[in-house]
Amino acid sequence: MPGEIMLVHIVAWKYKAETGEEIRKEHRSKLRALPDQISDIISFDVGADILKLDRSYDTGLVARYSDRAAFDSYTVHPAHRAVAGMGKEIAENVVSVDFIIE
Repeated sequence: MPGEIMLVHIVAWKYKAETGEEIRKEHRSKLRALPDQISDIISFDVGADILKLDRSYDTGLVARYSDRAAFDSYTVHPAHRAVAGMGKEIAENVVSVDFIIE
């Protein structure tokens, strides 16, 4: 939509070697459930890596919010905090980038 400003939030998880496939699927499932629980999300896509390159991470997320206030509301929401905690426990590394687009 022309002139509309959005905050884009991108996160990628590289899971620990001992994190099994069922736990990985559970993590992605819990991430995918967030839009039904948090109204501030405009769009939310989650997926498992398909290329399996040396540089690849295992799971990625791309989300959009109307502005910084909506993103901040998402960040402190209990449902987000729970799945973020799970991600920290099962991941070897987590990276993110957040930016504004018009």
